[in-house]
Amino acid sequence: MTFKIEKKIVDYSVRRDEPQEDTQAAAANEVQATPAAQDNVVQLHEKLKRPEMLIGSTYKVKTPLSEHALYVTINDIILNAGTENELRRPFEIFINSKNMDHFQWIVALTRIISAVFRKGGDVTFLVEELRSVFDPRGGYFKKGGKYMPSLVAEIGDAIECHMRMIGLLKDDGLDEHQKKLVAEKRAQYESAVNTADTEAASDFPEGARLCGKCQTKAAIVMDGCLTCLNCGESKCG
Repeated sequence: MTFKIEKKIVDYSVRRDEPQEDTQAAAANEVQATPAAQDNVVQLHEKLKRPEMLIGSTYKVKTPLSEHALYVTINDIILNAGTENELRRPFEIFINSKNMDHFQWIVALTRIISAVFRKGGDVTFLVEELRSVFDPRGGYFKKGGKYMPSLVAEIGDAIECHMRMIGLLKDDGLDEHQKKLVAEKRAQYESAVNTADTEAASDFPEGARLCGKCQTKAAIVMDGCLTCLNCGESKCG
């Protein structure tokens, strides 16, 4: 059948076998019938309740600043246990010692650090912040030649050790070329100065200087260039 259009065409649509409203309703029902998958991954945040039991590690910190050692205990929470998203993250910290001289600020420090742990997110910045605290009376060298500028920095070092243990911090280390270069430099230096009786408290040659990068007494001068035997830092590039 032919129709003659007498008026001006201003709009048009394609006729379908079923009404458009019914199609949209069916699509909406289909979406409701198949709900989206729920994200069951548990994230660490301040509202996460403390479990009845936590696993942790205790680190002994012995410094020449006190006759009594500090014991740093860091407890971890296991998130998404038994799944592919399982994570172990620090949740709280406690510091104990027979020496009560620093009791007030140590308690305050542990509460602040624990609050930062429970906040979640990237908490690795705490290590650098604590290690950058300097004692106005001067620091000291740990066994192995590593320099500690303060007792607070020593606590930060213990936290860094724990974060590396649980995989929160990655140890990049030296590549094969750097390891080979450091080994060659160390062998040349020991051969030149004949350091058969090295210092018992240090893993590096006697007379080594403090490295500005890793804060370890392991920098030696070879061929007119200051090179660190611990991290490979060199003034000559």
